[in-house]
Amino acid sequence: MRFRHRAAAGFATLLLPLAGLAGLGPAQAATWESPQASATVSGGATASFTKTSDWGTGFGGQWTVKNTGTSSISSWTIEWDFPSGTSVTSAWDADVTGSGTHWTAKNKSYNGTIAPGAAVSFGFNGAGPGSPSNCKLNGDSCDGTTVPGDAAPSAPGTPAASSVTDTSVKLAWSAATDDKGVKNYDVLRDGAKVATVTTTSYTDTGLTAGTDYSYTVQARDTADQTGPVSGAVKVHTTGGGTTPPPTGDKVKLGYFTEWGIYGRNYNVKNLVTSGSAAKITHINYAFGNVTNGQCAIGDSYADYDKAFTADQSVSGVADTWDQPLRGNFNQLRQLKAKYPNIKVLWSFGGWTWSGGFAQAAANPTAFAQSCYNLVEDPRWADVFDGIDIDWEYPNACGLTCDTSGAAAYKNLMAALRAKFGSSNLVTSAVTADGSAGGKIEAADYAGAAQYVDWYNVMTYDFFGAWDAKGPTAPHSPLTSYSGIPKEGFTTADALGKFKAIGVPAKKLLIGIGFYGRGWTGVTQDAPGGTATGPAAGTYEQGIEDYKVLKTSCPATGTVAGTAYAHCGSNWWSYDTPATIAGKMAWAKNQGLGGAFFWEFSGDTSNGELVNAISSNL
Repeated sequence: MRFRHRAAAGFATLLLPLAGLAGLGPAQAATWESPQASATVSGGATASFTKTSDWGTGFGGQWTVKNTGTSSISSWTIEWDFPSGTSVTSAWDADVTGSGTHWTAKNKSYNGTIAPGAAVSFGFNGAGPGSPSNCKLNGDSCDGTTVPGDAAPSAPGTPAASSVTDTSVKLAWSAATDDKGVKNYDVLRDGAKVATVTTTSYTDTGLTAGTDYSYTVQARDTADQTGPVSGAVKVHTTGGGTTPPPTGDKVKLGYFTEWGIYGRNYNVKNLVTSGSAAKITHINYAFGNVTNGQCAIGDSYADYDKAFTADQSVSGVADTWDQPLRGNFNQLRQLKAKYPNIKVLWSFGGWTWSGGFAQAAANPTAFAQSCYNLVEDPRWADVFDGIDIDWEYPNACGLTCDTSGAAAYKNLMAALRAKFGSSNLVTSAVTADGSAGGKIEAADYAGAAQYVDWYNVMTYDFFGAWDAKGPTAPHSPLTSYSGIPKEGFTTADALGKFKAIGVPAKKLLIGIGFYGRGWTGVTQDAPGGTATGPAAGTYEQGIEDYKVLKTSCPATGTVAGTAYAHCGSNWWSYDTPATIAGKMAWAKNQGLGGAFFWEFSGDTSNGELVNAISSNL
């Protein structure tokens, strides 16, 4: 549970044609096996639906928009109806909203433009047995024919904001126009619908103090056609912390360990005093246990019972014996009040507790329910924004060996997404074994990618003193190099393999270790030397925090984008601010979604490694 040791260690596609869908009755509409119908295209674009998977109580779906015309399409909107009891529970690569049985999907900023002959797709998870009907693409039929006699409404005026408080804002806008009349307006906060009103004003409540929001409005006519969104108004609620959120759209995530408050004396408050809290976007709280097929508390005393003194507390106020919540959870709550942009996920499993996933995989639905019940416990539901799964390793060996099968991981992640829905983050720490026939190939990571917001690829611990006699090698090489002990054990190989199997680059985070791994009995300065065993470490043989190594054994060279140090008879490899800068530049060039690190307490008291990630990403 303390450190991850070695990181190296389908459904048939059924197509539903949209041509002529409006004339189908309920029995016909539920027939997923219909052959693809041909359509006469006059509108310049078509939309088709594919059912990608089905798990009984729900299904996976994909819409594809194809530009069949000769001019580029700048944006697209798909509308359809589901029968009662069928709904969208989560979606990706499109903004999907629902009103009753009517559903609308709009392009993201990055996939609205479609060149002639090209196509884009987005996916979603659905609940219930139904299938779509009455499809429209940009107001016309999805088979490319024009819907006559009924134009979509115009865009309403850009909302004006007034009466802004810590938790609310009043919005007002000028009316839209329509040939058949406007029925109502959808109010969108940060692109997601928060209300439907019949008037031209709305007061949004329940906001977070000191936070930025963006509002737009969209009209719907009496035929349930939606028009274009209005211009956006930006609102900053009053109050809250004074530190602005990190800029950019990259994930900057750090692990906080529940046991760090003991011997390491590293508390949530250290994130504030080091300056790290102002430079991150997400925290993974590690670890919750996985036992008896369920998610369980890891350390109840550290999690929600320990009383922190005033000097240890984020708020500067001491815990009392009778307050409803103490421990790390309450400290994380205080941190989020001070830095409302930070999202916190509860990570389950890890090196020590991954053996419990085999039983969990036997009943993914029950496992997901147990995790949801624990994460959303009313005592701390506001602390967590989602769940992270650290299974080391599905259908392969870590501390223990798993034989659940290649599909077990995908099934587990599908059940978690179905239960946690689109409002929560679902992420996972995954192997970085990019070797031929390695751990990436042991499980269906490509199939599971549709259910996760991102993968934390553990691109560290490739080499270490578990091979007591060496050869010495950097534990976190970015690329291969002459003499590397095993091909495929590099960051570039791992991330390249994930992308090759179809995982989007934006769903991959590069991993950085805030520690070094080392050997003793080494006489050779360059990598590849022999050793007699692991070098001494503060908490564990063969491993040491960066904050110690930077002065006790300064770097003497670099190899494959990682620093190494030879001091006396010890040989260490670790990342420095300079090598992190190089890795962040590489990550940006690869189009990755961001970076994560293990873990906060290995950094210096002024957070120089966190700063290197943030400033270079």
